[in-house]
Amino acid sequence: MAPQVASLALRSGNALLLKGGSEAEHTNRALAAIWREALRDFPEIPQDSLQALYTREDIKELLSLDHQIDLIIPRGSQEFVDYISRHSRIPVLGHGSGVCHVYVDQAADMQKAVAVTLDSKVQYPAVCNAAETLLVHTAIAPVFLPQMLREFAGAGVEVRGCPRTLALGSAYGVVPAAEADWETEYSDLIISVKIVDNLQEAIAHINRWGSKHTDAIVTEDAKAAAEFMDRVDGANVYHNVSTRFSDGFRYGFGAELGISTGKLHARGPVGLEGLTTYKYKLVGNGHTVAGYARGERTFRHRKIR
Repeated sequence: MAPQVASLALRSGNALLLKGGSEAEHTNRALAAIWREALRDFPEIPQDSLQALYTREDIKELLSLDHQIDLIIPRGSQEFVDYISRHSRIPVLGHGSGVCHVYVDQAADMQKAVAVTLDSKVQYPAVCNAAETLLVHTAIAPVFLPQMLREFAGAGVEVRGCPRTLALGSAYGVVPAAEADWETEYSDLIISVKIVDNLQEAIAHINRWGSKHTDAIVTEDAKAAAEFMDRVDGANVYHNVSTRFSDGFRYGFGAELGISTGKLHARGPVGLEGLTTYKYKLVGNGHTVAGYARGERTFRHRKIR
């Protein structure tokens, strides 16, 4: 991760204070030394543009430097992200959890629904864009769920279901879901399943229990898909696509620092553009506002691009 983050910081013109996990301390020290050595050939770039931090005391000091540091991008648990946000005035960009959903609508194509759901959960269950909850429209559940549960069983997925899911899935080892399951990021071969009565209930469930990371609808109903994608409050919202596509490389951004679930200033996969900002430059010849205020002059705006 260190070379990727450092390269993004370099390319976007940022200095970087990097704190890795204690289990990788020796590796991070070696990588930081290699990076500084490589910068010797580029005198226009300060060698101190990358600094590695190693202790909790370093982090405490960092959190107090709101006049020197523009942004903190924490990677870790929700508790860790919350701690950083509570203990610093520096803006925080990132996400703590990935409670992602797949909703199978009543108008779903069965083959697509099975493929998208299975890929979203099984392809790499430990990552933040893997699906953790499957929502199924009640009209399609009697046909879709037995097939999907067979696929889950074959892939070694534990299914935790609502009462209606239990009634359909007793032969597939479904266990009862607790309320906490709807907000749990398993990062494992476990999925919670709920049958819903309509699209609106699915959207309400996602907006209540989700983490605004990535959510997908499987349907052939274009109107339902449009409503889902408009009303689900997430950084990545998909139609007939696996949640596993929410990734900077897959979006064509190249390397990424992570997924931002906030709305400002970057959202979704954070790459080079997410690490830059802008300012306005005006060039004049003694211009003043007074003449415009008195009506002696008027603004004439034109597009410059």
